[in-house]
Amino acid sequence: MAAISASQVKELRERTGLGMMECKKALTETEGDIEVAIENLRKSSGLKAAKKAGRTAAEGAVVTKVADDNSYGVMVEINSETDFVARDDNFKAFTAKIASAFFDAKSEDVAAVMEGALETAREQLVQKIGENIGVRRAVVVEAGEGGIVGEYVHGGRIGVLTVLKGGTSEVAKDVAMHVAAINPAVAHPEQMPQEQLDQEKAIILGQPDMAGKPEQIAEKMVQGRLKKYLAENSLTEQPFVKDPNQSVAEYVKAAGGEVLDFTRFEVGEGIEKEEVDFAKEVMEQAGRR
Repeated sequence: MAAISASQVKELRERTGLGMMECKKALTETEGDIEVAIENLRKSSGLKAAKKAGRTAAEGAVVTKVADDNSYGVMVEINSETDFVARDDNFKAFTAKIASAFFDAKSEDVAAVMEGALETAREQLVQKIGENIGVRRAVVVEAGEGGIVGEYVHGGRIGVLTVLKGGTSEVAKDVAMHVAAINPAVAHPEQMPQEQLDQEKAIILGQPDMAGKPEQIAEKMVQGRLKKYLAENSLTEQPFVKDPNQSVAEYVKAAGGEVLDFTRFEVGEGIEKEEVDFAKEVMEQAGRR
């Protein structure tokens, strides 16, 4: 019997959208032949789900759930092919079920949490709605001792979890709302990756007013502009969206808290959307007749 590798299971899951154990079983039965496994799965109850799994799903929703004591929270992105489906009541009920499952499991492992009944529910929803639907990613955020987790979801498409040390849940929510609106790169200036700073420095040095400047003066100008760049892109240094006269750090400090971190999900970010040329598609189909 051929040994089934994790990469084979992963490939079959990506191509069919079916569960890990179901894919592993199918590969075992075909001794690792992915193409035959797909054909066999298409003959089973996963037919519709398998057919739709290859389609790009870059719409959908972000859902959050935070403990009553604000000690921890989870955030999950669930994708669909169209925004229309993301507004469907059946899809919304599914996302709520998913959020609760990740919350109860306190896990970020999508494959593990989705295995079994939830994967079956996903397949049934795909068959009912007629679109590819998938759980893309999840995060668990813990407040730690004396900490507070805040949550905010904007329009179902942008979700944020924030972590404060001290303060209140309302303040944590306000900071999450700010993150959703402004999208800072990091929580604190010192967290900015050196690679990103180097890239920004190269851009600054390439600006017209830097040409011909003595090295020492150029370096001072670069450092000044990098400081401004860090202030503009770091959560704690940004003007608070509800009161631009104070920074986010100052707003939180006034409430007896301190900003620790944040996580922000936006539906479909990083997914390359397929551009469909409908005119060309119609012409191709007409040519086959």
